[in-house]
Amino acid sequence: MVKLSVIVPFYNVQQYAPDTLKSLRANAREDFEFILVDDCSRDETPDILARAARELPGAVHVRHEQNGGLATARNTGIDAARGEYLTFLDGDDWLAPGYYEQLLASIEDLGCDFVRTDHVQCTARARAISRVPNGRRGVVLNPRDAILPTDRSTSVDYAYAWAGIYHRRLVDRGLLHFTDGLRTAEDRPWIWKLHREAESFATVGLLGVFYRRGVASSLTQIGDVRQLDFIRAFDQVVSETAQDRDADKLLPKAVRTYCAIISHHLGSIERFEPPVARKLKSMSAVALRRMPQDVLDDALDSMDIQRATRLRRLRRRPAAAGVPA
Repeated sequence: MVKLSVIVPFYNVQQYAPDTLKSLRANAREDFEFILVDDCSRDETPDILARAARELPGAVHVRHEQNGGLATARNTGIDAARGEYLTFLDGDDWLAPGYYEQLLASIEDLGCDFVRTDHVQCTARARAISRVPNGRRGVVLNPRDAILPTDRSTSVDYAYAWAGIYHRRLVDRGLLHFTDGLRTAEDRPWIWKLHREAESFATVGLLGVFYRRGVASSLTQIGDVRQLDFIRAFDQVVSETAQDRDADKLLPKAVRTYCAIISHHLGSIERFEPPVARKLKSMSAVALRRMPQDVLDDALDSMDIQRATRLRRLRRRPAAAGVPA
């Protein structure tokens, strides 16, 4: 029986894939499988993965004939996975040797639906530890209780899918798949759904994932139209949370986070191509008008003056032709 399935999407990462695959080899075990999903790469990545399929113990090689984005590639991996537990890794990141054995032991010891972990952010040669914003470690908790408070960073704001491990029962309950086609912020509806609907989770202070920041091909570095998928992602967060039994408590957090992300993108709007920057403003203005207005008023009142002023100004912006309300 496969104990752990590791789902690793790759797209045009020929420069980094060898390090990623080397770190997987240092984590191999006879009951682990590594599902390598090539999302229709156009560089040398397919050749690298074809070689890994022959040489990496437990490798399962899957190739998309069309590029579908990270969410779709992860879903392909989930559908192919046979493990009792699942986890994720991105094709340009890497692992400490033996990390997955420790990660698996942590969830088996705790017996919960999912476990979240810290990670190491790597920017050029700089290293910084990024911790799950949840103070209680090694204790099984109700995931709903980790969504709030509204005005502080919480577990739903730490949305990295690869910073954790997940029991197969979450797949069986329809909680582990991502929204197909989302090109960015795909982790946001996913982490909110996990915290609203899963029954148990824990946070552990285990370091072993090295997250490579500043990669030129990463969508966080590219100011094209794919970045605007964050609006679709957060629309989903807000609409699903509005249907929750605790909507009155949870919606303020969802709306305030959405506003903070819009403000963040507006604050660095110069990195977007000019047509995309215009679209960002018009789509964000419509998104603000879609939110529950009383909840939005409270969110803006709770934010600092700079962000609140920026968003209020945008809220008053006339609707552009062709932008859906």
